[in-house]
Parts: sequence; C-alpha cells; structure tokens
Amino acid sequence: MPYSLGEYLLLGLASIILSGLLTPVARKFARHIGAMDLPNLDRKVHKEPVPYLGGLSIALTITLLTYTVILVQDPDWSKFRLASYVIIPALILAAVGLLDDIRGLKPWPRLIMQTLTGLVVAIILIQTETISFAFGNTYLDALVTIVWIVGICNSINFFDNIDGGASGTVAIIGLSVFLIAFNQGQILVSSAAVVMCGAVIGFLAWNKPPAKIYMGDAGALFLGVMVSVLTIRLDPGISPSWQSLAIPVLMLAVPILDTTVAIFSRWQRGISAFTGGRDHLSHRLIRIGFTHKKAAVSLWALTAAFCGAALAVYQLPRSGATAVIIFAGLIWLFLVVGFLRINSEDSVPSKDKD
Repeated sequence: MPYSLGEYLLLGLASIILSGLLTPVARKFARHIGAMDLPNLDRKVHKEPVPYLGGLSIALTITLLTYTVILVQDPDWSKFRLASYVIIPALILAAVGLLDDIRGLKPWPRLIMQTLTGLVVAIILIQTETISFAFGNTYLDALVTIVWIVGICNSINFFDNIDGGASGTVAIIGLSVFLIAFNQGQILVSSAAVVMCGAVIGFLAWNKPPAKIYMGDAGALFLGVMVSVLTIRLDPGISPSWQSLAIPVLMLAVPILDTTVAIFSRWQRGISAFTGGRDHLSHRLIRIGFTHKKAAVSLWALTAAFCGAALAVYQLPRSGATAVIIFAGLIWLFLVVGFLRINSEDSVPSKDKD
C-alpha cells in the first residue's frame, strides 16, 4: 500500500523525536561505562572528553521504527524479510563497531567482517533480484556490491571526524534517496531512507558543534551499511544504465572525496591508510581558518550540491544528465587536487585508527 507524502513526513518526525530522546540516554550510558573519546592524541580536535555510543540511539531508532511501521501498516512477512536484509547486516557491523568503541580492534578484523557482511548482502540481493543494477554477470554484480558496501562503510567511518560532519551529511543523502524512491514508488526504500534521515537529524541535535556525544564506530558502520544498501536498492528507472549508476556515486561523492584525499595523502607520506591523522577534509578546512562549525556546514553544503546533481541526473533528459555528470566529475577532481594542496598534518601521525 503506497503512503502519502504526509505519512512519510510523520514517520520522519517520529524518527527525529525518538532519536532525540534516546541519544541522551546513550550519552549517560557511555559515561557510566567509561566509553569516552579522550583528547589524548594529536589528531583529536576536541578539548574535553566526549562520550561515544551515540550510534546506539541511531540504530535503535531505525530498527524499532522500521519494524513497527511494518507491523502497524501492513504485517507482511515478505516486507519483514526485505527490511531485514538491510537492518540485520547493519546491526552486525554496529556490534563490531561497538566492540571497537569499547575495547578497540585492529583494522584487519574490522575489514574482514565488513567484507563478509558485504558478501552475504550481495548474495541475498542478487538471489532476491532486489539489486537496482546488473552487469549481466553474477560474479561481477557480487564484486561491485561488496566493494561498494565495504567502501561506503569505511568512507562514512572515516568521514566521522568533526562534530556533526557525518550525521548532517548522511541526513542529506537520506533525503535525496527518499525523494527519488518516493517518486519511483519504492515503499520500503522510501520508508527506510526517511527513518534514517530523521534518526540522524535527532542525533545531530546532540552531535552538532560542540558535540555532546559522538556516534562512534557503531553508528558510522551501521549508517554505512544503511546508506550503501539503500543506494544499491534504489532504482531511478532511467537509461542508459551508466547514468543510473552515477546517481549513488554523486550522492556519496563527498565521503568518497574525503576518503580519497586522506588515503592518497597517507600513500604520499608512506604510511598505512588506516593510520589516523589530521588529513581529512574537515581538518584541512580548519587549517586554512574555518571554525569547526563552518567546516561542518561547508561539508553539508558540498554534499547538498552533489546530491542536487544526482537529482538533476534523475530529472533531466539524457543529454542534460550526461553534461551534469561530466561537470560534477570535473568538480570532484578539482576538489581532490585542491584539498591535497592544503598542507597535511606536520606532526608524526598517531597510531590510532580513523
């Protein structure tokens, strides 16, 4: 049964409220167990200890509301199953992230779990034919899906390096996914996108500069799975297929940009890509004089611009969409070069992870 725009708005509002109420509870719990991000490394930008575990409120909000809506509106087992294909893998990686937040994990165990999760999701999506693209080869479809899921999980995790940066960005991406999915009549994708958008907005009230709580790896990995799987399942219904594939890439262009700049910078300095450092987009903006708030808002604005390009590709005829993709790609490359020209950190990078 299709839902009206007003019903989706109510769902988003409920998500904002629930997340906003659960976040201070998660903050209190983090303080109680000592899950605090201490400003004890050179790469840290905050001055006082800040609680982790904000991701718990995001994950609980999305999980509870998603299943509640299905129960109340249309208790269909097939919808429970389709929703679980997104929620359960996200919860598994959130658990890995939670363990990392509390006890700390080496990069390789995290990467292995991400890859295994991506493999399972790829098999499920291909078997159930709920993947929006197909290259005509099952193995290629699976490989692209796994790389996308693992890449976006790490990009969102890397991008969570400044107050409000990742949460505001995911909210904008979620809204963009919703607008296309709603227009295409994709009910489950629309519902999940609007719930995700509301959950991070409710969390953002506590995470905006100066942050009172961080989402931690649990939240970043949970959202990484949500965003990557929703964009895989998003079917814009346009042709040629390469323009359809360009839409999720444009939506995620800024987190991908951040990861690209950080990894290339570390490669130039001969250090591991998983070595933490003050070489992300936010750090570079702050280095040239931006305040933390202006840096976060600038990243939101940049995300909105690329998401606007994605929506333009969806709306415009083929020739216009091609022009937008080429122009956006050139701008992205220009930003890579521009950010790399801003000096990276001069100090010896910490051995901590991103």
